[in-house]
Amino acid sequence: MTSADYSPKSTSTVELSPSYTLPIVLIVAAVTIVLIQPWVSLAIAFGAASPIALFGLFLLFQAVTIRLQFTETALDIYRSETLIRRFPYQEWQNWEIFWTSVPILFYFSEVKSIHFIPILFDPKLLRTCLEEHFPKI
Repeated sequence: MTSADYSPKSTSTVELSPSYTLPIVLIVAAVTIVLIQPWVSLAIAFGAASPIALFGLFLLFQAVTIRLQFTETALDIYRSETLIRRFPYQEWQNWEIFWTSVPILFYFSEVKSIHFIPILFDPKLLRTCLEEHFPKI
């Protein structure tokens, strides 16, 4: 397996390294909401920040446990060492990374379904792998 030392047209499996940017930004935003609202009751401030903080913690857990691997034939998703889903490229129709300057969401569609995945891994390597395995027309 390789990670950041990826070379184009490689025949090996590429595992994307985790990125904690999105979860950390959400957790920091939640703390900021509490800190910048001192004039509002503490219950309201925590009420507004709690869902954001919980979502950030959930994404942080996912970033620690979920791994994406690009193989020659499919995108594989692992939780720890267990394969939980395989997406063969032959069933793909389209893909997109939303907000390329600040990538936060990866979308791809298959013949029978669509998928939205938060960017919890290296977005540059993700784009490189996508362009190699399923180039846009």
